[in-house]
Amino acid sequence: MDGTMEGEVNNVHSDGLIQNTNGLLEEKLDEIRRIFGKADGDPLRIVGVGAGAWGSVFTAMLQDSYRHLRHKVLIRIWRRPGRTVDRATAEHLFEVINSREDVLRRLIRRCAYLKYVEGRLGDRTLYADEILKDGFCLNMIDTPLCPLKVVTNLQEAVWDADIVINGLPSTETREVFGEIRRYWKERVVMPVIISLAKGIEAELEPEPRIITPTQMINRATEVPMENILYLGGPNIAAEIYNKEYANARICGAEKWRKPLARFLRQPHFIVWDNGDLVTHEVMGGLKNVYAIGAGMIAALTNESATSKSVYFAHCTSEMIFITHLLAEDPEKLAGPLLADTYVTLLKGRNSWYGQQLAKGELSLDMGDSIKGKGMIQGISAVKAFYELLSQSGLSVPHPEEKKPVAPVELCPILKTLYKILIVRELPPQAILQALRDETMNDPRDRIEIAQNHAFYRASLLGQ
Repeated sequence: MDGTMEGEVNNVHSDGLIQNTNGLLEEKLDEIRRIFGKADGDPLRIVGVGAGAWGSVFTAMLQDSYRHLRHKVLIRIWRRPGRTVDRATAEHLFEVINSREDVLRRLIRRCAYLKYVEGRLGDRTLYADEILKDGFCLNMIDTPLCPLKVVTNLQEAVWDADIVINGLPSTETREVFGEIRRYWKERVVMPVIISLAKGIEAELEPEPRIITPTQMINRATEVPMENILYLGGPNIAAEIYNKEYANARICGAEKWRKPLARFLRQPHFIVWDNGDLVTHEVMGGLKNVYAIGAGMIAALTNESATSKSVYFAHCTSEMIFITHLLAEDPEKLAGPLLADTYVTLLKGRNSWYGQQLAKGELSLDMGDSIKGKGMIQGISAVKAFYELLSQSGLSVPHPEEKKPVAPVELCPILKTLYKILIVRELPPQAILQALRDETMNDPRDRIEIAQNHAFYRASLLGQ
């Protein structure tokens, strides 16, 4: 009797919690709908563009949270059609499905299980957009998501969207949003765009500057910058979907960032807001540069904690040096930048890529889009930062030679990564030799140089 009563009490508490949570979600959704001027019967339309790991997870989290309110919000995701799933991936996917009873039962209920049996046997070709509908991201097979509404026609996906989530790599953002512009020509009210991309390009004429994904979107679509935001933070996509505690910042105009931070916030995913869009975006790209080198060091030293700590000291000093060139108040970025760097060095795809490259399991000839991982954005970021910081017009005083030099001359790790990854003059082992170079300065000296000189160049961020 006691056990029955306890169970009934627990159910009441559980139901009350669910009702309370759902009520709060509906309040947040109604707030966003009011800001967008949505009438009853006209759902808020959210579309994710790009279905890599983070883009898929971000869309799936929204779907999980608001699916009981689909009369008020429609959530879908676009990805290109035609990408096939190879036999080895299909076999692994089948194993994942059968290891998860909840996923297995869901597929059986949806009459979708048989195609994965046929894919496992090689009797059927599976496609990336097809499996995404069932909750499987090709870049993250081991973490099943909720079923998603997938659209493969870009015009159909975006033409009436209120909120667009850019989940594309920075290297594809300009091209895809250039196409999207054609579908928005007749729009009176432009959508709000939240970019998740972490990558940059360097523009050297008429003067050196960094181009970020939000700026690419602005140029490609003519959507005003106040409608374009950046969301980033120290996170691993699979862990966030599995409800590991995480936080992020949404950066941009106050009109949108504050209500969107409330809308996106979940008990396990805390979203803060900040007005400094471009600088946070650039920092998100910068840590990918040094994550590749960290992976190389880990592989070349058999995971030596001492060697990794030496590398960490040097790479963080270079990042601090670079932030003093890019930000007027660089100290404000120290916490977010180090946190994002830390998690990327521990478990990010750029660090993984550096490890595989140093082990010889990957080669540079395979390109920067890797099966099962997606785009390694640190590679293009190495090129962009090196080209930018090589400009003689940005000269800084050399501590020993007492003459002006390009900033990159004080960033030996960045220089070495450029020679390994871009011009391919050196093997991955060179990163270890760079650390052991007896002429390398104490990392503290580089930080002191940055702190004691007026390095800030507003023009680098187009400001």
